[in-house]
Amino acid sequence: MKKIFIVPLIVICAIPLNAHANKIDQLQALEQKQSVNQNITVNQDTVVTATLKSASRLFADKNDLTSVIVIIPADSIVEVLDSDSTYLHVVYQDNEGFIFKRQAIINSQVTDVNQNTQFQNADQNSQPVQEQQQSRFSYLGNKYGSNMAARLNAGKIWKGMTAEMVSDSWGTADKINRIISGNVVKEEWIYRTTWLYFENNTLLEWGPVRK
Repeated sequence: MKKIFIVPLIVICAIPLNAHANKIDQLQALEQKQSVNQNITVNQDTVVTATLKSASRLFADKNDLTSVIVIIPADSIVEVLDSDSTYLHVVYQDNEGFIFKRQAIINSQVTDVNQNTQFQNADQNSQPVQEQQQSRFSYLGNKYGSNMAARLNAGKIWKGMTAEMVSDSWGTADKINRIISGNVVKEEWIYRTTWLYFENNTLLEWGPVRK
């Protein structure tokens, strides 16, 4: 009599176990499918960058093409977080969003960037001031040429500079006000005593900050 009850009990217990196993198999299959569909996989210690072939709008939401954050100039480099068949999920100047995949070329991956940066920062902090200045001038010289490097190293600004050149000359602004109107991006960079006005990444005007 006991054996008659034991057999149905085993069958009843086995049903939930099989259902649970099926759910696990479905979840694993879904994860594998998502992994296959993802075009770019970024490891924790790996940075993937892309260079823009043409100017591109950075969208806050790829499903809303009116959600433009900023227009990224051609030849700019962005950090790629992931991608799908149409869009790249990127970071540009602390702005995170989406650009059309066809407008960018994926660059080679850089591994252990954070670790290398820590070593570089440690080395810079241990260098004498004179050596740091020489390193800065060498960096600017390699980037812009010796004549331009001398002006930037001296903290000069002039009309027609790009935003990147201003950053290399004066450093990061204390505040940036941005207005986007169609294909025109207007920015006001506020430093401690001076404001700078940009249109589409080009410096046009500047003046003293009124207190």
